[in-house]
Amino acid sequence: MSDSLNGADQNRRQVLYWRLLSRLFDGDEQPALEAASVAIVDDLGLPPALLDPGVSVDNLVQRFPELGAELQDLLVEREHSDGGEVRRAALVSKLLLNVFSTGTGSVTAGDLARWQQDAGWFERGMGCEPGGLRSRPGDEELAAVLAGLEGDLVKRMRLREVLADPVLAKRLTPSMSLIEQLLRDKSNLSGVALANAKALIRRFVDEVAEVLRTQVEKTSVGVIDRSVPPKRVFRNLDLERTIWKNLTNWSPEDQRLYVDRLYYRHTARRTTPARLVVVVDQSGSMVDAMVNCTILASIFAGLPKVDVHLIAYDTRALDLTPWVHDPFEVLLRTTLGGGTDGTAAMALARPKIADPRNTVMVWISDFYDNRALITDFEAVHRSGVKFIPVGSVNSSGHQSVDPWYRQKLKDLGTPVISGHIRKLVFELKNFLT
Repeated sequence: MSDSLNGADQNRRQVLYWRLLSRLFDGDEQPALEAASVAIVDDLGLPPALLDPGVSVDNLVQRFPELGAELQDLLVEREHSDGGEVRRAALVSKLLLNVFSTGTGSVTAGDLARWQQDAGWFERGMGCEPGGLRSRPGDEELAAVLAGLEGDLVKRMRLREVLADPVLAKRLTPSMSLIEQLLRDKSNLSGVALANAKALIRRFVDEVAEVLRTQVEKTSVGVIDRSVPPKRVFRNLDLERTIWKNLTNWSPEDQRLYVDRLYYRHTARRTTPARLVVVVDQSGSMVDAMVNCTILASIFAGLPKVDVHLIAYDTRALDLTPWVHDPFEVLLRTTLGGGTDGTAAMALARPKIADPRNTVMVWISDFYDNRALITDFEAVHRSGVKFIPVGSVNSSGHQSVDPWYRQKLKDLGTPVISGHIRKLVFELKNFLT
């Protein structure tokens, strides 16, 4: 905030923010604050609709297109001209009120759609595109708050009635919160409602897959396979090594280096198919991870010379490998919720390890599990398998992990990856390609 505000501007800005706080934490109108805010907005030449929480930000920008440019990067710190901080306070108040004051009671498909659009404008104000906040480092907590607000709206919506109406269903925008509810309730849906639910899940899977596929393509490739002799062609000549190895042949009299042997760089890649075994906890606390890792497994299954196996578990384990290429089918076959028993999953996973040093096992869980499982983790790690425990693979990067398991796995030399999914993408791409 600028320190150059005069007293009148400071007072006007304070009025706008007092009104915002009053609306956020109380909900009831304060007549004096409302009247003063209306006068300020009018004096600034801004539309009165800016103060109406019933008018969406998206609708406001449609009616007053010039405001769109002002809302972009609005929440990014920068200098403002005289009077600019008061105008900024009015616009900031609109964004924050529409996004963070979601009210109570039932929610319609239209309400959810409007909130998602307003949340998109909030993200633009933060300096990123809609949906980009959840993948931006440093904004994990804010992304988690937005996800929580959206999840609450979805829970308050009569989802089955909305899905049964094709017109209302088309107004739904897929999100992780919505997909979670659809997956939990899919066994209770039929006919048109089930068809609409499947269409939304398919759409969300395709959107997330496109993002993850881009991340996989951008990540650096793996190590050179030095067991394969290098091709003896000029472009592979290792000039520095050749000079170093032949230094004993230097002739002071002739001032020349005589080369007995040429050395070449290795360029061959791994030819033996690498095996990737992904084990995902599908209990109620790991929905985000289940969706993301199912899609990620399908992407790696599409890479050449990568043999992918997928296992999901709660108190029972399910081998989903036959459907690993189609994450949509995998998600329809899972049952979210229930307890957790990783020993059942390990019983399915261990027999899949044929060549330990050419195998990577990714175990995604919050690790609130049977503590005897640590013995299996130690055995897998000692066998030569690249063991990667993952505590969270979600859009916000926010997840709790059992402290006991976190310490045990750290002591084992296999610390838990806890953060955004791009961390796992890097680890897997580096090992598999």
